[in-house]
Amino acid sequence: MTHIPTLALGASKWLGLATFLVLQGCASAPNANPADPLEPFNRGVFELNDKIDRAVVKPVASAYREITPKPIRTGVTNFFANLADAWSAVNNTLQLKGEAATNSLFRFTTNTLWGLGGFLDVASEMRIPRHTEDFGQTLGYWGVPAGPYLVLPVLGPSTVRDTVGTFVDFGGNLATRGDNVGFRNSMSSIGIVNARASLLDAGDLLEQVSLDKYSFARDVYLQRRRALVSPSTSEKEERFDLPEEPAPDKAETTPGAAPVPAK
Repeated sequence: MTHIPTLALGASKWLGLATFLVLQGCASAPNANPADPLEPFNRGVFELNDKIDRAVVKPVASAYREITPKPIRTGVTNFFANLADAWSAVNNTLQLKGEAATNSLFRFTTNTLWGLGGFLDVASEMRIPRHTEDFGQTLGYWGVPAGPYLVLPVLGPSTVRDTVGTFVDFGGNLATRGDNVGFRNSMSSIGIVNARASLLDAGDLLEQVSLDKYSFARDVYLQRRRALVSPSTSEKEERFDLPEEPAPDKAETTPGAAPVPAK
């Protein structure tokens, strides 16, 4: 795996060049967030994405959730998550995470063979943990800096590093593989609509609580990506995707014992 650091170094050089070119083309706002020197440009793209979402994506996602029974939506979510497990196995391998790579591969094979192609999440019932990793995280693992925050048309929040990772992820996504263009486009559309439908409630909450949706979305994205790339969070990302047991009621705790904190 000695070629991986070389790949990271090469990617770092390309990211530096891309960052320089983008910075040359976009003026920074006064008192800009250090992580977001392209804020004027990013806000323009963010507003464009918001208009597209309001006019097209959100109405379609709302109709999809309204007419599609929840068990089917859950099956679709499981299907795309199963495909993501296959790509996570590759990225965990590139990050030298042997156990996580093995779990990801076992999840994919188990759900594909015994879960009707991934529509049933048998692996979670078997308590095989999920370790979701993408190529942006792999680049971060090998020391490639995130670079400036960048809002991509349609795709949304990213960084220069994650933008490179996103295009590699497209190539590694089994849903977008194959020679049939119509099939690939249909799979991508279903995945986008299903993912947006799962975020409808969160989007409505964001509308209510956030005075500046752009800043809120940026800060949440950057904080989450930093946490995902940090080695200290690798164990926190392991999960079984099963409902957590409710926290014990304080009234039922043993007298004299310290109450168990809720997770």
